[in-house]
Amino acid sequence: MATRSRSQTAARREADVAPPTNTAAQAVGTDTEGTSTGTSTGTSTGTRLAPVFTPQRRLLLAAADDASAWPPLEAVTAQRLQAAFALGSGHGLLQLGAGEVASALPPALAHWREFAARYITGLCTAADELGAPGLPEVPAPSPAELQATLAATPPMIGAEYLSGESLLALWAELGAAFAAQLAQSGGNVQALLTRYDAGWNLVGRVHFNLAENRKDEDAPFAFMATYTTRLSAQAKPQHVPLGRALQQFAGASKHELLALLAPVQRASQHCAWLKAMVDAGEVFHPLRWTPAQALALLRDAPALQAAGIVLRMPARWRAGQPARAQASATIGAAAPSLLSQNALLDFELQVTLDGEPLTAQEIKALLAQSDGLALIRGQWTLVDHDRLKAAMARFEGIARSASEGGLNFAQAMRLMSGANPGDATRAGLDDAADWSQVSAGPWLAQTLAGLRDPQSLAALQPGAALQATLRPYQDAGLRWLHLLSTLGLGACLADDMGLGKTIQVLALLLVLKQPGAARKPNHRTQATPNLLVAPASLLANWSAEAARFAPSLTILVAHPSALPADEFKALTPASLAGIDLVITSYGSLLRAPALLATDWGLAVIDEAQAIKNANAKQTRAVKQIKARARIALTGTPIENRLGDLWSIFDFINPGLLGSAKQFSDFTKRLGERPHQPFAPLRALVQPYILRRMKTDKSVIQDLPDKTEMRSHCALSRKQAALYQEAVDDMAQRLQHSDGMQRRGLVLAMLMRFKQICNHPSQWLGDGAWLEADSGKWARLRELAEVIAAKQEKVLVFTQFRETCAPLAQFLQSVFGRAGLVLHGETPVAQRQALVRRFQDDAALPFFVLSLKAGGAGLNLTAAAHVIHFDRWWNPAVENQATDRAFRIGQTRNVLVHKFVCRGTVEEKIDALIESKRQLASDVLAGGAELLLTEMGDADLLKLVALDLNAALAEN
Repeated sequence: MATRSRSQTAARREADVAPPTNTAAQAVGTDTEGTSTGTSTGTSTGTRLAPVFTPQRRLLLAAADDASAWPPLEAVTAQRLQAAFALGSGHGLLQLGAGEVASALPPALAHWREFAARYITGLCTAADELGAPGLPEVPAPSPAELQATLAATPPMIGAEYLSGESLLALWAELGAAFAAQLAQSGGNVQALLTRYDAGWNLVGRVHFNLAENRKDEDAPFAFMATYTTRLSAQAKPQHVPLGRALQQFAGASKHELLALLAPVQRASQHCAWLKAMVDAGEVFHPLRWTPAQALALLRDAPALQAAGIVLRMPARWRAGQPARAQASATIGAAAPSLLSQNALLDFELQVTLDGEPLTAQEIKALLAQSDGLALIRGQWTLVDHDRLKAAMARFEGIARSASEGGLNFAQAMRLMSGANPGDATRAGLDDAADWSQVSAGPWLAQTLAGLRDPQSLAALQPGAALQATLRPYQDAGLRWLHLLSTLGLGACLADDMGLGKTIQVLALLLVLKQPGAARKPNHRTQATPNLLVAPASLLANWSAEAARFAPSLTILVAHPSALPADEFKALTPASLAGIDLVITSYGSLLRAPALLATDWGLAVIDEAQAIKNANAKQTRAVKQIKARARIALTGTPIENRLGDLWSIFDFINPGLLGSAKQFSDFTKRLGERPHQPFAPLRALVQPYILRRMKTDKSVIQDLPDKTEMRSHCALSRKQAALYQEAVDDMAQRLQHSDGMQRRGLVLAMLMRFKQICNHPSQWLGDGAWLEADSGKWARLRELAEVIAAKQEKVLVFTQFRETCAPLAQFLQSVFGRAGLVLHGETPVAQRQALVRRFQDDAALPFFVLSLKAGGAGLNLTAAAHVIHFDRWWNPAVENQATDRAFRIGQTRNVLVHKFVCRGTVEEKIDALIESKRQLASDVLAGGAELLLTEMGDADLLKLVALDLNAALAEN
């Protein structure tokens, strides 16, 4: 699909804004910047659409990839939404909030409908008359309302980019979309809303007013229906008895009377008492009401409000509700005697009324009242014996259990959140939430405050043992990890890629190693080791980072690439004692029984998405690890995918989310809730997840503009065999060459080594390019999957033109979408067009470029990642290529990944360049190859020799 330029987009917004319609429309599937949303045309029944929030703060629609989580939409509904979102986020929200009020939507779309409907509702109440010309100003949601909306966001792609600021931006886009539609229509707000849905067709708002009248013992309530016609000089709605509308709209204005009464008519279809009042004409007159009649209105309040009726309750009622007695529990008033995952917290039960505890005599009197509204302590109180007794009985059972065995932290968090996925009998949700209240006592409240705001925790000092200075957010992460590990609780550090999860973990290990730390109740003794499990391709990274930043830690890499086979197989818990950190791979857990037999202090898993498949062998092995506290590290948004969330939490806090089946049933029931369906789940997991984003201004200001990192890659067995064959061939041919012939031989062999390290097919020319044959291919997949999950873009540089097409084909299989390719044979006239496409089209995820053709002169700031797939061995040339993304106009931090095959000439030359970094511009200005041709045979063969243990790092 052709994309539009920014100027074309602006012209469309000004001259081609489609009017709202409820008829089927062709969905174009792009946003206002020409971004492909990946949606279908919706011409068949059962279209599944999911919202996606992009890093550019756009709300889009995409085809849902999980049929079980996304019920199908009616075809015409899908077409309306696709057509609206094609015009931009604001137009899509407008269609959701104004035009889909009666449509059946999946939870994530219903969430955004609720957000947009708040604007439409505000629009209706903000204007003097909806029939007046012009657009009234609608106040933006308060910070508290924005936080409530964020907390209730269901799992969706891009949820990690949502913030109060981005919600306000969407609110502004919604207002701009309505203004554009209003200007095009040439009418007024009322007429425009009528075209979306008849429910918005109100000249004013009907109010049902309930007031106390205690002087009348038989009928202590008064009811009156009113409507608003305008605002007073004090900006207060002017209420007129509804009966007066019969005279005001008599005759020619009958259609306006019908519009005014539409909400009442709609509500009467669901409320029998209201239908009787309407049929008898009583709704137009003031009425004396009994408590039973007032209770009927209260019970049907949601239906009345959904129909568009505004309810006004007695002024003394808080939040429009009478007081109600609640079973109230306080957990964690004092610190537990033992800090561990099974630490027992105190539990106190009371029955309260408006937050004030009732005496035993008052409780008895309360339960003696009839169901309904009763006067207690001088105020009207809602009484429901069955629900109150059920809540009390439940809390009394918990109190008995607490007195016998206590409550652990996980149980306390389930009670606090109102969610218990492991309780299949109650489907995991607190159905008596209105009749029960759980609050944190002083100690638990302080602990939760620290988990939610790590900056408030007491400072920790890793001391001189940490050979680096933690940035403020890293220091906060250290405090947070320390608190959870002290409590014996699992933690998921889900910081964005490049924010330094590694150094935060190393700092934690140094803090735990300090004298006195071992005496704390949950800390390990100094003889207890810690375990780190990571993909095999990252073992060298962890080892190098530990040596660089925490050299005082004793490290053991328990992997065949670092240990002789007999030593690896001979590992025992006793041989691991006293080591600060044992580093191993996911695959090694299955081959070294000692790793699962050892009692660890901390167990840390890196790239935790590796255990998202709960049925995989390596996942089952990871969950057998015995540790006092567990930490999962991941740069991908686990909160957006429920299956990943469950599996990772099943490792860090086993049982918190129940079994896989219980969790599936629990989330299914959550999705059926009408209002903020996933809020209980988020409340349950939030204390255990810490996620900071590069897009967060408080983090961006503290980050370097460009972060470079080595990505160490293993060799496949096929690569290792070809590489060793090349070494032997080189040694033999060097014996019979000298002078220029020798220089040419060295350069040719170096090129051969590079090609083998990239992929055997590049050297063999067999055209196979199988993923399993190349360690670099495997590392590229790991990085690309994270980048794809974050909806970011990447530049991949290679010095070989023949590698470009296979790389692009492979990356397309990872991202699920095609990217772009540019190399020396790309016509010059087409290159700027490719650059414009990559910059403007948010759906293009990657750009593969040959280093010579694409390494200079191009502006590619849409990318936040740069991968040097193979090395030019000239820092100046590599930096010049990196600067295609890191240049003026770049608003995000750039992560640079330099691929290096372990145990090969690539690793040795990379170390040579690093050791001569200050002289690189002089010594290596012509490339490392020219320097290497002057080496002696022995030194040269030593440089290219294969370290088989380091090169072969199987999972």
